[in-house]
Amino acid sequence: MKTKLLGIALFTLTMAAVVYYPQLMARNVPADPPIQQHLTSGKPIVDVVFVLDTTGSMGDLIQTAKEKIWSIATTMASAQQTPDIRIGLVAYRDRNDAYETRIVDLSDDLDSVYATLMDFEANGGGDTPESVNKALYDAVHNMSWTQQDQAYQVIFLVGDAPPHMDYDEVQYPEIAASALEKGIVINTIQCGDIPSAVAPWTQIASLGNGDFFQVEQAGSAVAYSTPFDEEIASLSARLDDTRLYFGTEEEKAKMQSKVAATEKLHDGASVEARARRGVFNASAGGRANLLGDNELVAAFASGEVKLDELEEDALPAALQAMAPEEQEAYVAELADERADIQAQIRALSQDRDGFLAKKVEEAGGLKSSLDQKLYDAVKEQAGEAGLEYEDGPAY
Repeated sequence: MKTKLLGIALFTLTMAAVVYYPQLMARNVPADPPIQQHLTSGKPIVDVVFVLDTTGSMGDLIQTAKEKIWSIATTMASAQQTPDIRIGLVAYRDRNDAYETRIVDLSDDLDSVYATLMDFEANGGGDTPESVNKALYDAVHNMSWTQQDQAYQVIFLVGDAPPHMDYDEVQYPEIAASALEKGIVINTIQCGDIPSAVAPWTQIASLGNGDFFQVEQAGSAVAYSTPFDEEIASLSARLDDTRLYFGTEEEKAKMQSKVAATEKLHDGASVEARARRGVFNASAGGRANLLGDNELVAAFASGEVKLDELEEDALPAALQAMAPEEQEAYVAELADERADIQAQIRALSQDRDGFLAKKVEEAGGLKSSLDQKLYDAVKEQAGEAGLEYEDGPAY
């Protein structure tokens, strides 16, 4: 697929330079940083970067993103061969604002990504155009996109205003050509109805081999509460408490930062968002986010690690004062508790799905919702990477 896209990219780059911006031919473009290889056990990979306008007019959409990112992750993970899911963020405003862009690199630690998303607030802006080109450039060139043939790599550019074309910077025709060369699809989502945004948003999607969506200012996403959210959120917190981390002090410290991100979202995210996260974490696609690295209970249950082979300093603090037989009993008990909690969440998530399906049906199907539009785009585009989606969007 990437060989085919290379040819398309070369043609698109030439046409964009000649037709739209002849000055690009003379520009010195900064080189890409090294692309990190994301190692997996042969599973397909879905890399998703959301490029999100965080200027003053985008408050409702930012709140929608905070509510819906877990449902989007669940949708992405619902392919027939469950992929590894990584998500990244680029927040953008404009020059002379508190920041022009802020980058959260691609990661399968969605808790940490979400903890950063929680801090995003709508502010800044001023004149209508925004720093779209800089944000798009960062998404294409400053993310650790995977190098693997069976990978769906996609950008969703979300905003309500056109790009500044008067800045001396690399502009979107050239950036889109670079994305195609890398095998990255660019979809654009225009929020609201600013007339001057329609043409560039449509053009970026066309050059990026993606789709253009236009939604209301708040995003048109399905965000129902259900009678099952409270219990799922509570079970999800208990599921997090079954985690134990081992390894070097550096490895354990890294996982403590993940635990801190988890605690932050439990304290600050809505019940509905925490329930959506619980549904995701109890699924096969959510395993990496739930466990992180060097998680002892899973490693012990799978036989990958034997407790008596670990140095005392490598053990979690909770186990270091225990006798060997107590250690094994404690970890085995946590493994059983985890399996039971996951089974409860999965059962409740089926009840939740049924409730939501009825609500969506009563609302007329919501074919114009952002959820459905995203799903339709993902289903078609990810098919080229060998991923098959059949279940519809998760809500």
